[in-house]
Amino acid sequence: MGSYEDIFYEVIEEVESLGLRKQFDKELKNLRDDDKFKYVEIRDRWWEAKNRVITEYRKNKNENI
Repeated sequence: MGSYEDIFYEVIEEVESLGLRKQFDKELKNLRDDDKFKYVEIRDRWWEAKNRVITEYRKNKNENI
């Protein structure tokens, strides 16, 4: 993986391009409070939050078709 700044930029760029920033921030907060992710590195928490939000977005998008 690349440097932290590159990862953070990539995550924010993708999330904002889909208009999911609020959901991403909410999921990130949930992960911070989750015992499983409490002591995980920030980079990994960001990837997990991004993946969850985008997965949910795609799932909802497919249901509306």
